[in-house]
Amino acid sequence: MPTKNEAKVLPKENIKLHQHFRTPEEAIQAAGQVLASNGFVDTTYIDDMLKRNEDLSVYVGNHVAVPHGLETSDPKIKKSGLSVLQVPEGVEFGPDEIAYVIIGIAGKSDTHLEMLTKISLVLMDEANVEKIRSAESEEEIMAVLNIS
Repeated sequence: MPTKNEAKVLPKENIKLHQHFRTPEEAIQAAGQVLASNGFVDTTYIDDMLKRNEDLSVYVGNHVAVPHGLETSDPKIKKSGLSVLQVPEGVEFGPDEIAYVIIGIAGKSDTHLEMLTKISLVLMDEANVEKIRSAESEEEIMAVLNIS
């Protein structure tokens, strides 16, 4: 029987505050490493996240980037989960594309679409992005995203 944290898509351990990155690749690798370190994906999933960004930018607008794998990544995902990186100073994904929030997604068997939809609805409101950017605790971020 899984413990309470094992059943969560976004455990507290998957949220990292006050992160700093020089490049989008560093941010994507960090988002993937959180997922790998906490048992959600194989480390090879990180390569797929980087490849996804090469093919099509994972910057989704509104100061948010959502790195995720490829259509062929499912075998590398152990269980569905999210990682959230708060980058108060931002990381540049392109001209006029500064991400303050990086959300790594690993969705087993198409659950990434459901997670992406829920996150998108919350982060369409720039006030919610700013709340995450300025949060001082993982709990504050969890409350904004309302994901367990």
